[in-house]
Amino acid sequence: MAHDDTSIKVSAQTRERLARLAAERNTTLKKLVEELAAATPTGAELCERERRSRAVLAEFFGVEVTEAELAASARLREMIARRETAA
Repeated sequence: MAHDDTSIKVSAQTRERLARLAAERNTTLKKLVEELAAATPTGAELCERERRSRAVLAEFFGVEVTEAELAASARLREMIARRETAA
């Protein structure tokens, strides 16, 4: 069986933070990075999730989400994220 591990380069500060997170979760750095990668959706996955959600809203609730509503929602999420970062 081929060895499928590889290396990634991160700053020392990032490596130390990841090591602290791994220790707090009682896991290895490798497992932590694997879990983070598996739990974080790609742009394509987010688009598909949005498409399915809009289809459910339309089919079961008769709600058609407009592009303007999506844009307003995105702006709201950005405002919330900025507020949380500033706090």
